[in-house]
Amino acid sequence: ELCISSTFLKSMPPATTGGGGKSAETVRVVVRCRPLSSKEVESGKKMIIQMDDKIGEIVINLDDEQEQAKRFTFDMVYPPTATQAKIFETTGMPIVQSVMDGYNGTIFAYGQTGTGKTHTMEGMWENAEQRGLTPRAFQFV
Repeated sequence: ELCISSTFLKSMPPATTGGGGKSAETVRVVVRCRPLSSKEVESGKKMIIQMDDKIGEIVINLDDEQEQAKRFTFDMVYPPTATQAKIFETTGMPIVQSVMDGYNGTIFAYGQTGTGKTHTMEGMWENAEQRGLTPRAFQFV
């Protein structure tokens, strides 16, 4: 069996001023893919995605020889090896800082059950390395 697991984080960085002096909001879509769980590995599932975090691309490779790989591009992608700290530093901190500077900012996680939304947003508060975006944002403030 094949496994695709990801959490979509939509983040809105600070408004920017265009040439006409008007504010423009942008929405960035960030994807984090979790590693296979031990249960998934034991049952013979395998990862079917490849990620290129340098260009923000995810490639889904199905075992079906008749189907071509599907490619998706996002503002940023995080492979299963990405740390909570890396995600906060590159996605969370700029938004929290923009809120502290007086701009609106939102981070929310969206995805199928079991894809890691709670781990990404909350993590394990008692373990500093495993803290998610929410406790890191509190600490940053």
